Amino acid sequence: MTVSVRDVAELAGVSVGTVSNVLNRPEKVSPATVARVTTAIERLGFVRNDAARQLRAGRSRTIGLVVLDVRNPFFTEVARGAEERAAERGLSVLLANSDEKTERELTYLDLFEEQRVAGILVTPVAENMPRLRLLRDRGIPVVLVDRESKDEAFASVAVDDVEGGRIAADHLLDQGRRRLAFVGGPVSIRQVSDRLEGAQRAVAEAGGTIEFIGTGALTVDEGRIAGQAIVAREPARRPDAVFAANDLLALGLLQSLVMAGDVRVPEDLALIGYDDIDFSAAAVIPLSSVRQPAKLIGSTSVDLLLSTTESDEAKRRHVVYTPELVARASSVL
Repeated sequence: MTVSVRDVAELAGVSVGTVSNVLNRPEKVSPATVARVTTAIERLGFVRNDAARQLRAGRSRTIGLVVLDVRNPFFTEVARGAEERAAERGLSVLLANSDEKTERELTYLDLFEEQRVAGILVTPVAENMPRLRLLRDRGIPVVLVDRESKDEAFASVAVDDVEGGRIAADHLLDQGRRRLAFVGGPVSIRQVSDRLEGAQRAVAEAGGTIEFIGTGALTVDEGRIAGQAIVAREPARRPDAVFAANDLLALGLLQSLVMAGDVRVPEDLALIGYDDIDFSAAAVIPLSSVRQPAKLIGSTSVDLLLSTTESDEAKRRHVVYTPELVARASSVL
């Protein structure tokens, strides 16, 4: 049987309003009455219906966070940063995984709106964002995470992925590599297209070549498939360096190359990833990567989300961090 506020009031010998004050504004109630109500709550095993209270208030103490792939340790760190900062502000975070699928992203956005969340942090799958604009117009603040907004519609926290792509390609070019390949996809994901663009710019300036090897997702399995395709080529047709759109792809590539036995890393093929997840340094051949401040992105996103409720200027603020190169054995002789 569910215990109600009325049950608590009856056992404590006080009004329902007094119980409500003890739960929400205890400073307005005498210590003796607080003790009586608290004792009644403990004896009955009463659990407050916070969801009902939030519905009456029209808002909750919860933030929704939608990421592209919860299996990716980069997004795990983003979530940790968001959760820690939210907890400092008396809020909680609901984490949702779109799995790089627009339909799943829309499902979670609908769910978060139904839950009347205090705001939404989201890494959108694609550029088509009418649903996000509708949420904003209905009074739910939205901040784009790991994605720089290209207009004034949303605040955003991101890393300069075009610069990150340039950093990765410049590093490979500095090692004397000239036949580069970029492995990643789908290109509808802004991070992928931006990293490819940065790499293409660097290669064009240096006079090298870069081919695009598309993948269906940013996963280890897709990296293995791409690696197997490279290994299957005649040695003369293989790239001498590969820039993978993230570390999961790069780790899958590395596994295929090592298992093939006839492609030496980095002697025959230099390899660099993106994100600098913990597993990168622990790989059988430590993986070079472009580092993003994942936890900082998460915590900054929460700060920005909360500030949008206080300032119109914050609603148009775009925080962009600069990535940095972490060179390891997979790309340096």
